[in-house]
Amino acid sequence: MNDNTLYRLADSTAVEALVDRWVAWPHTFSPVAASLHRLNYQKKNLTSYVQNPAIHVKSSANPKLLGGPFVNVPEERIGDIALMLENMSGEHADSLRMAEDLIAFQNRLDRDAAGQSLEPYYRELPDSLRGYVELLYDYQNRPIVRCIESLFYKSRHYKKHLQSLRLFTQTHDRARAYYMSTPRLPDDDSIAWDIPFAETAVDELFKLDTHPQPLGYIRQLLGLDAADDAKLIRLLDRQPPKAAEPWLGDGVRVRYLGHAGVLIEAGGIAILVDPFIAVKPSLGGIDRYSFQDLPAHIDYVLITHVHHDHYVFETLLRLRHRIGCLVVPKSSGIFYADISMKLLARELGFHRVVEVDPLDNITFNGGEIVAVPFLGEHNDLPFAKTAYLVRAGNQKLLFAADSNCLDEQMYRNLCIEYGPIDTVFLGMECIGAPLSWVYGALLPKLPDHKHCQARRSNGSNAEGALQLLDAVGANRVYVYAIGREPWLQYFMALEPEDDDAYIREINKMLAVCHQHGFSDARRLYGCDEIFLGRDD
Repeated sequence: MNDNTLYRLADSTAVEALVDRWVAWPHTFSPVAASLHRLNYQKKNLTSYVQNPAIHVKSSANPKLLGGPFVNVPEERIGDIALMLENMSGEHADSLRMAEDLIAFQNRLDRDAAGQSLEPYYRELPDSLRGYVELLYDYQNRPIVRCIESLFYKSRHYKKHLQSLRLFTQTHDRARAYYMSTPRLPDDDSIAWDIPFAETAVDELFKLDTHPQPLGYIRQLLGLDAADDAKLIRLLDRQPPKAAEPWLGDGVRVRYLGHAGVLIEAGGIAILVDPFIAVKPSLGGIDRYSFQDLPAHIDYVLITHVHHDHYVFETLLRLRHRIGCLVVPKSSGIFYADISMKLLARELGFHRVVEVDPLDNITFNGGEIVAVPFLGEHNDLPFAKTAYLVRAGNQKLLFAADSNCLDEQMYRNLCIEYGPIDTVFLGMECIGAPLSWVYGALLPKLPDHKHCQARRSNGSNAEGALQLLDAVGANRVYVYAIGREPWLQYFMALEPEDDDAYIREINKMLAVCHQHGFSDARRLYGCDEIFLGRDD
């Protein structure tokens, strides 16, 4: 083997970000949310698996149960899961106790605090919460235990030493087990690199997408020895990387990257919205833009909200060294599940993070980015979220995220200030998951089943989408694929059908747009390229 041979990461090499062997996402990362999720979801799932692994394996193979609380691990590895459960009770004993204390104390205040001063309750705080919380009332005299998130990141409940990256070959788009229910156990086909995400060495790994290095350099970076070369070589490629050509043409080039990810290029500026970038499987798959297709420098990455499919650790870490500025909406700082995306970003190693309130703007040469409020999609819970209006030259594009257009007057008010908006990108997941699916593990108590089912994380149906488009004066609309790309299955737990409720609503909306003479109106899928301003 020639020591001078240069290698890059293969197109099919995926790199999962993990926390204590679980896929990293906001609820497994932010200390308070992670502790609650560990107590009320992970621990319960692993316990159930150890008691009856066969039912978990069988259920995991049933497409109708995709997204259920089933550990997709072969029965012969029950010992590994039992050991994880044992280690959880040791490594995370303090955090599990803190989660139990938080729920119990919040429920106690709900019972006992009826408007009297909360000051005496500070003396009754459990030790696990002392020095980390503030006790408040809302304006209706309902008590709130406010967890000071930044302090928790400095506490024993935040364990950077449990962060790692898992490198493996993505054989096909549906190869990964469901992200929330199944931990990633060590195996002969992957490489585990124990490293805190914020370390600069992580950037050196991901620079291999575009800047090849000798095998010895890569081996040393990952802390491997020559005995691991056979496994490592399978993840690398000697073919030179393909250089992505920046857009230097007139007008605006928009590339759809799958799910809700969009790249906007104009005047030498690159803006990326909600990126969820897929690798190219070794066995092939549908067309897509992957990491090599992105610009060498991305000026702004805009995140609309903290849901796992929009604030994607795996993608953000891989692109961190290319990103100039990460833009995120501001959280309230009041509710522990309203996770601060700024704090997340800093712990992920981002140094330039801009937190925006509604109508905050960021100017760039030839345009601006404006934070725009959007309603719905969060089960009626308070969460940091924002849509974005991007103006590039004379083009205005609204990235409305998963807006449930509950009050179209909000968009009319926006246009009073900024004028009509020609182009809208919109998610239309019009059914959405019930309250209990993601948030059940975090809440002190859930409403009854009927109310959980009624409170859904849904976006607009056809009627809502048309009201939004009318309110902003749009003549182009592009609907996100709402998890239909196959690489989203392990993250979104969707088994889409050609005539499901989502598609019927989208088609109904698009038909009206075509009747009204929209210059373009379509549903996006996989990858797409749109040019604005050249022939307008």
